[in-house]
Amino acid sequence: MRHVHRPYLIASLGAAVALGLTGCGSGLPPGASGDTPPSAVAPTGPGSPAPGYSGELIPFTFPNGPLSLQYPLEWHAGLAEGGGMPQGSSTATLSDPQSTNEVTVYLGKTADAVSHPVSRTVFESEPVPGLSGQAAPAANYSFYVDRMDGKPTYRMHLTAGAPAAGNSAALDGIIRVGEDVLVAEAHFTKPFASDDAAKAWLAGTEGQAFKALFLSMAYGGR
Repeated sequence: MRHVHRPYLIASLGAAVALGLTGCGSGLPPGASGDTPPSAVAPTGPGSPAPGYSGELIPFTFPNGPLSLQYPLEWHAGLAEGGGMPQGSSTATLSDPQSTNEVTVYLGKTADAVSHPVSRTVFESEPVPGLSGQAAPAANYSFYVDRMDGKPTYRMHLTAGAPAAGNSAALDGIIRVGEDVLVAEAHFTKPFASDDAAKAWLAGTEGQAFKALFLSMAYGGR
């Protein structure tokens, strides 16, 4: 059982994430089967491809809503539905087997969060083009570090608009898309040793793949 350091708990996602990690209800989603060839689009950014990392992407489509994204060919994909989640909700888990870092993406009806005061340093934040048609504030891909009592928590996730630097409150990362809510966040197996280490990871192959996944998300209205 891997331990994930998280700055807060999203209560309605707990059961879904647990299912995704144990494999219950998991499987390749529509569009990720051998019937659909991967696109030859590589994540951009500095750094040479890691061994066994082709840069090819596979489409992933949620069965319960018009949400899609793309993930690297070498990654593992799982989907969890039901099992304590609100009806009509599902959670996808996209993981890199080379590091066991992963991204969880929840699409459903409800999501809760707990906030607390932090001091934030923002590394980068960009609007997600495929989510630009949704309610303001626009969904952004964001990577930053929050410090609480001097302890850093590095976060990469979708945010409602660009996160504010300096003294602020922890972000819940809940995005409104049509009649649903969307929560997408990276989970790191090991904490970064420093801000410089986090920025070096972002500039490398895996960091750019994570960024490309977030920026690939698109939602079509119902």
